[in-house]
Amino acid sequence: MTRARRHAARLVAEWGHPAFADDAALIASELATNAVRHARIPGRLFRVQLTLTKTRLRIAVSDPRGERLPRPRHPSPRDRHGRGLLIVRALADRWGVRERTVGKEIWAELDLTSSSTRAEP
Repeated sequence: MTRARRHAARLVAEWGHPAFADDAALIASELATNAVRHARIPGRLFRVQLTLTKTRLRIAVSDPRGERLPRPRHPSPRDRHGRGLLIVRALADRWGVRERTVGKEIWAELDLTSSSTRAEP
């Protein structure tokens, strides 16, 4: 997850959107963590993909477990896990799940036009 986080932050900054780098890194990390923790199949990989258009940044993580769909939880303050999708939902302008032939893709989008609401590093 560290690698996904660092790569996302670096790539988004290189693409000219440093104000979105931290949010993109955290989203990529949370989605990658969920893929490892909840959708892992030995010998199968997951994929993190970032896509940039003129108006949005999309972070997508594909995994091989299409039958295990994500659900945001409401953990107690003492729970050590279970906040990943809540974080994604709070940071992203949109998020969702897309079925694939094998597995699923969980994606989140950040609207680049909302940069005035994001703090510059």
